[in-house]
Amino acid sequence: MALDTLKPTNGKVMDTYEIELNDWIKHERAALDLIGIVGSLWFEKSIELILFRNKLFDRSASEIMNLHLYSRDIVKKPINVMDSVMLANEIQKADVCPSRVDIGKLVFEWSQEKENFKTAADFINNKLKDLIGKKITITAKDVVLYGFGRIGRLAARELISQAGKGEQLRLKAIVTRGNSDEEIVKRADLLRTDSVHGSFPGTIVEDFEKRALIINGHIVYMIDAKNPEDVDYTAYGIKDALLIDNTGVFRDGKELGRHLKAKGIAKVLLTAPAKGDVPNVVYGVNHRTTDVKKDTIFSAASCTTNAIMPVLQVIHTKLGIARGHIETVHSYTNDQNLLDNYHPKYRRGRSAALNMVITETGAESALKKVLPQLSGKFTANSVRVPTPNVSLAILSMTIDKETTKEALNEIMKDAALNGALVEQIQYINSNEYVSTDVIGNPCPSVFDSQATIVGPDKKNIVLYVWYDNEYGYTRQVIRFAKYIAEVRRMVYY
Repeated sequence: MALDTLKPTNGKVMDTYEIELNDWIKHERAALDLIGIVGSLWFEKSIELILFRNKLFDRSASEIMNLHLYSRDIVKKPINVMDSVMLANEIQKADVCPSRVDIGKLVFEWSQEKENFKTAADFINNKLKDLIGKKITITAKDVVLYGFGRIGRLAARELISQAGKGEQLRLKAIVTRGNSDEEIVKRADLLRTDSVHGSFPGTIVEDFEKRALIINGHIVYMIDAKNPEDVDYTAYGIKDALLIDNTGVFRDGKELGRHLKAKGIAKVLLTAPAKGDVPNVVYGVNHRTTDVKKDTIFSAASCTTNAIMPVLQVIHTKLGIARGHIETVHSYTNDQNLLDNYHPKYRRGRSAALNMVITETGAESALKKVLPQLSGKFTANSVRVPTPNVSLAILSMTIDKETTKEALNEIMKDAALNGALVEQIQYINSNEYVSTDVIGNPCPSVFDSQATIVGPDKKNIVLYVWYDNEYGYTRQVIRFAKYIAEVRRMVYY
């Protein structure tokens, strides 16, 4: 291209450039205003603003702008950051109770319905009428993390980042084997930095005198214990606490019940599939089958179970499932060997960093506890691959009703944006989506619509579901923990 073709003609090219830049600056300033309102609502009123299930708290202006673009390109609901600021201001003025509010949904509804309201205040009062004027008392729940591995450290990060005014879950202690000065420093360093998930966006100070970490102002005691029943948590000011067991060592009711013998512990949540009569729960799918007032021991099932069950529930409800096969392509875990060495299970002794390893999965057996109506209809297997995080579930099914790729994707899109599974399913419509794009995704099921296959008979289908088997699963654990602790706020999604 000749250089002179880039020169302004009567100033029009330059004018367009300036107009576009000034428009961006105006919207970026609005994003900065939105950041201030989001923080104020979070700390002063315990109101969390999100945008189509994406968090807004602790985001930069550029990230907020990108989230608004996401709503246009992925959710197909074009919204304006200026409108987000306007409605967020009205929420700040209204007497809204502690809650979680999707400002993206509100802004889209405003763009469709504003002619029906005299003012934005009238609109907010109408849409949030179930949240306005409610006097809801939430009693904060103490939390203890038993174990501090991959899930334990992510849970600590998430509990701290979601603390706000401290009216929901309060991380009070972390139990490990050993709490010498050197061990506390090492644990703190592992919490500060992570090769997969990046640096912790906060402050961590070692307090050797208290045997604690001060994380964003929260005193978190580092407790040394060899046995679950050995600790007196009340000595640390902890009472009626929810203990989240991240070790995976104790799996049945008898073993997990040892935690309840310790002073200060009221309930136990396992971050792995449980054995025996302990309920395996996928929050959003079967959490209402548990009695949080009566039961004391719970399981959040596995990362894979949390990934596939929301999708299977939607498909079975809408189209019916006759039979199927689940194949998971799973990142390697600490259970495998880095180099070839003895392992009690076949194949897992071979180098995880070099090999694809065929192994079993508990996905099919999990159906019996989570979606018993599908029990016996599936086979399942897993392949561990040389990646450190993010996995993929391939669901091959024969369904009862005929469908098309477009209709099937529309069913999943609707489930991701409306109804009871909006926190569990994210709908992706990208031709370039790959595993690293999933890192840090808060949803346990990330539905890849571009990969959907429908056979010629219109009844054989293949669905691809990504999941961050660390972070996405941890977010599910925290959701279920809030439900168990009875500190869930009201929501507008």
